[in-house]
Amino acid sequence: MSSRINIARPQGPSYSPDPHGIGNSRPSATGYRAADPENPVEKLRYYAKQVEDYAEIYSQPLRPYLPAIGRFLIIVTFLEDSLRIATQWGDQLWYLHRHRSFPRGISHIFLILNVITMLVASGAVVAKRHTEYAVAGLLAVVIVQGFGYGLIFDMTFFLRNLSVIGGLFMVFSDSMISRKKLFAGIPSISENDRRKYFLLTGRVLLIFLFLGFIFQGSWSIGRAFLSLFGLVACVMVAVGFKAKWSASILVITLSIFNVAVNNWWSVHSAHPARDFLKYDFFQTLSIVGGLILLVNMGPGGLSVDEKKKTF
Repeated sequence: MSSRINIARPQGPSYSPDPHGIGNSRPSATGYRAADPENPVEKLRYYAKQVEDYAEIYSQPLRPYLPAIGRFLIIVTFLEDSLRIATQWGDQLWYLHRHRSFPRGISHIFLILNVITMLVASGAVVAKRHTEYAVAGLLAVVIVQGFGYGLIFDMTFFLRNLSVIGGLFMVFSDSMISRKKLFAGIPSISENDRRKYFLLTGRVLLIFLFLGFIFQGSWSIGRAFLSLFGLVACVMVAVGFKAKWSASILVITLSIFNVAVNNWWSVHSAHPARDFLKYDFFQTLSIVGGLILLVNMGPGGLSVDEKKKTF
């Protein structure tokens, strides 16, 4: 008797044999349709879409603040550098005189111009005022310091600074988006094209930090796994495939790595490694800021994600 009643009774709304749509071709709650439920690649793609959708949902409260957070993190390395030059003025002058053969007056001018440019340009980036000139000034500081301190041919320094430059390109692209919103009714085809190329350049340059991480230090199983994982995410960012998702993964990975490895606050103030760790820490924060801007803006027109929308 009971078996007949149970067989005839329709299933309740809380029951679903395959709520995610993997076992059939119906679309899931996220709108993704599983074409081949037995294909492991299809399942992986589905779960990646789920993670991306949930990340989009839970990041909504932070989304209005992402541009400001990204901009601040990008310029924080320049603020730290300005403070370090000001507090170690004598040591900086001694190094330029002794090891770089700077004449006395030139070394003073070199340091003063660097500090003023970094402070003024950083303030302009945060305030969104004259962003183009501010980015150009910070780019000039990166290049001039590389030559001035003789670090331009140091591989780790070179790759890290390429990533910082990538973050500055993201700032410039963000300012172009703001101008587009301000003058929405005015056609600006050439500016849109320029923004695509700036975003592409910024994406590619941002990934060089991981190349620097791969080249330096001793190898271990954990380091090899992290390098491989980061390299895959970097390639995805560079080509613009699942760029927001992969950039978010890099933000989390770099943040954990930065706190765990570049923990300068745990080193004695007189230890010579403290300044190097502090420099690496704030520079990595700047690269994280560039990735946050990428998460906020998207990869731009020259990317796999955007091309998929047109086909």
